[in-house]
Amino acid sequence: MSYPKIFCDIADISAIKKFNKKSIVKGFTTNPSLMRKAGAKNYKNYSKQILRICRKKPISFEVLADNFLEMEKQALKINSWGKNIYVKIPVINSKGKFTGSLIKKLNKKKIKLNITA
Repeated sequence: MSYPKIFCDIADISAIKKFNKKSIVKGFTTNPSLMRKAGAKNYKNYSKQILRICRKKPISFEVLADNFLEMEKQALKINSWGKNIYVKIPVINSKGKFTGSLIKKLNKKKIKLNITA
């Protein structure tokens, strides 16, 4: 029987440390809102702090931009932070635009993606 993979959607450092030790948790996903609530002042620095904890499990970090060109630039930067990173891209940005062309472009560049709705 196949079981679903469980990913924790959190940004709190102490919670990430706790759940990272649990074998049932296969990875993590976060977003800018969760990071702000957790006290992040600098997105990149906070993400790297999370990466120091999550070295062997996948972790998803979301782009901040709405503009497709800027989203692509951010995706490439985020991807460069580590081998276990998935870049979160919303299927529709906050302006209501479908991001399918960007998703296809990043996929061709072999960027690991986590597409969110």
